[in-house]
Amino acid sequence: MTELDRHAGTPVTVVMPTYNEAANLPRMAELVLGLPVDGLHLKIVDDSSPDGTGRIAEELAEKYNADRPAGRPRMSVLHRTEKDGLGRAYVAGMSAALAEGAAYVVQMDADGSHPAEAVVRMLDAALTEGAGLVVGSRYVAGGSLDEEWGRHRVLLSRFANRYARTVLGTEIRDITAGFNLWSAQTLHDVDLRTLDSAGYSFQVELKFKAVRAGHRAVEIPIRFEERTEGESKMNLATQIESAVMPLRLRLRHRQSRTGR
Repeated sequence: MTELDRHAGTPVTVVMPTYNEAANLPRMAELVLGLPVDGLHLKIVDDSSPDGTGRIAEELAEKYNADRPAGRPRMSVLHRTEKDGLGRAYVAGMSAALAEGAAYVVQMDADGSHPAEAVVRMLDAALTEGAGLVVGSRYVAGGSLDEEWGRHRVLLSRFANRYARTVLGTEIRDITAGFNLWSAQTLHDVDLRTLDSAGYSFQVELKFKAVRAGHRAVEIPIRFEERTEGESKMNLATQIESAVMPLRLRLRHRQSRTGR
């Protein structure tokens, strides 16, 4: 059985938020849409990038959709008028993917840090193990970080994961990971409209609520690469939100259990 046969009839949407990713997007679109997953769709969520990323995305969508004149388009673009956080962009893109009938939704960065080939392994894990969430993990056996990451960044990332895991009592080793595959049922059960996080803490909140809702999480190892073009979108405000969110989630969970 080929990979295409194994995934036949499974609509998968890769949601990829962008802001000033004009230099990276053509290559990422080629990598994602070249995967052996029949029915895979790439949805770009652009926050009015001043570098023309939205225009480039539209041109790429026209190019790739021309290869499939009938049936499900291969690529689409969702334009947002304001930049109000990564979490908000993901909610918009994932909600649209669910409305369009996606059985699985993948979160993926546009900067090249997430290996496109891992999408196939993530889908295989979801289908064979019945997982509602598959995490592309840096911190399980076989996972790794690019050597370009400095010691300070590595320590900060590891601390953030250990901190969130300890506060929330979760066994997910890479709970801050931004490369994830979700079943449609998991996302429906969580209800994306109820998420509070605007920034990177969205990754932690969504995983925590999915596991609380009874969905199984599986982690597969990936190598996380350093971006080669553009600049990171992480800033002080998102770091603060990421530090506070686990405490807020823990407090709400405790209050819900005590009925207060």
